[in-house]
Amino acid sequence: MATFSKKVMGKEVGDAKVYATPHTMTGKVATASPNPGSGPDRSDAGTVNMSVGNISRYPAPAAKTTGIVTRGNGAATKGTIARGPMA
Repeated sequence: MATFSKKVMGKEVGDAKVYATPHTMTGKVATASPNPGSGPDRSDAGTVNMSVGNISRYPAPAAKTTGIVTRGNGAATKGTIARGPMA
């Protein structure tokens, strides 16, 4: 009789493939792919979006310039525009 179980103190500690084939949460068989994510392949040095300190490969997004002017700021010269959900 072949022994596949590696139980220790009542718990299975072996590889999961011993008692369950790789599967998704819906029960379908899972398959391996070279690029499982959605998006470009980042395995090449030319396609990696790297940054060192504050130096990035791509330019920073432009600052937001839209919003509504808030009331009751007194003599404030900065921070008088509100952006985002106003609930």
